[in-house]
Amino acid sequence: MLSKQDQLTELVRKLETKNHVFATDPLLITERLQDEQATSLQKIHRRAERIDSNGALASTLNKIDGRIKGIILIMSILWCVSGFLGLFALLQSNVVNFFYVLVCLLGFHTLMLVGWLIFTLINRGSQSPSIITSFISPKTLIRGKDDATQAAVELYDEQLQHTGMRWYLSRFSHQLWLATLTGMLFAIIFLLIVRQYSFSWESTLLSDQALMTLTHWLGWLPSLVGFNVPDADAVVQSRLVTEVMPLSIARQWASLLVGSLLMYGIVPRAIAWAFCAVMFNRKKMKIDLSLPYYQKIISFWQRKVVDEDDFVEKVQPVAPKAKVTQGDKLVALLEYKHHNPTWYHAAGEAFINSTPEDFGILDDREDMDRMLQYLDNHNVQVLLGIHAKALPDRGTMRKLDKLATHAKQGVIVQLLQDSDALEDDNSVRRQQWQTALAERNIGLVS
Repeated sequence: MLSKQDQLTELVRKLETKNHVFATDPLLITERLQDEQATSLQKIHRRAERIDSNGALASTLNKIDGRIKGIILIMSILWCVSGFLGLFALLQSNVVNFFYVLVCLLGFHTLMLVGWLIFTLINRGSQSPSIITSFISPKTLIRGKDDATQAAVELYDEQLQHTGMRWYLSRFSHQLWLATLTGMLFAIIFLLIVRQYSFSWESTLLSDQALMTLTHWLGWLPSLVGFNVPDADAVVQSRLVTEVMPLSIARQWASLLVGSLLMYGIVPRAIAWAFCAVMFNRKKMKIDLSLPYYQKIISFWQRKVVDEDDFVEKVQPVAPKAKVTQGDKLVALLEYKHHNPTWYHAAGEAFINSTPEDFGILDDREDMDRMLQYLDNHNVQVLLGIHAKALPDRGTMRKLDKLATHAKQGVIVQLLQDSDALEDDNSVRRQQWQTALAERNIGLVS
């Protein structure tokens, strides 16, 4: 998500374009900031803070953020309590089947963790719908009808649609699993303190030797971090136990149970949580200072008187017209998804009459590596769809340069217009791309 300062700045932009009446006149604040010494971004932030002099906009954003965090906290507590109660109900008998309890503890959790890992590797380029989004959607949490509240809700919804938000939602999911496993851990420790258990093992399909080997493998990782696990004699004596077993053997099985929950449940889930947190920070959103709204303010601060005789009109570069080849085609979207799955039909009959390879969304480094590997092994022309929100910054142009180098039939670009954006926004961004593509002689679909 955007930082607190960026959120307030974007909220001011949205409201100002809707002619909202602020606590302080934006024009007056803009004029006062003209002579202050700071970077453009710092002055833009100061401008938003001073326009919101009574703190009403910041309060609205804090209310939404607080409710989202409150929902996350409440759900984590509920999941922790459910894990505690579930295990408490499972361990009511004094003699328990060790492997049955272990499967109840970690079976479904392990399947879900492996499923998340596979889904993450497969679906690396797009934001996938998640039921978690409905719990933290500001439309559900906030009911205000005033302009400020509605604009703030719209701002949060836009952030939830960003591709980097999938890491935020994955982190939230891992947090709920950690809460559940922590509740189970509390229940195990509590029950082992107040009750004496006997642990047994048995199987209809598996041989005794197979289960003994499985116990040995299972105890390897917990034993590395100091947990006392059953030795061979303890495993043999625990088969088909129906009454109280020696306390020393019971403690070995209890230690293995706690160690397995930690090493095969909590630790892998915590690693996944930390990984998602790091990826979310890498994908953190920033305000787009190239928008005409911000450019107009910045140009006002930089305005100087120019002699009419010294003025020379600057000729705007124009990208060459895209030339579609007759060979195979590959289409891809840059960073942002598009509502129309057949957006590439605008490139002409060569794309309408054929079925081009659809790469999906080209977003992070893994996507680039996968794309470049494909281009090295296939003779195709690449059509890259670029959303109106995307910037022709250095990182984006480096991606484009690499694609142009590896694509055997070249790269052409299609700019996908944002129907919700102002016409001035689209025209300014289009000219920025015209300039960048003209420098590289990359064709643009008209």
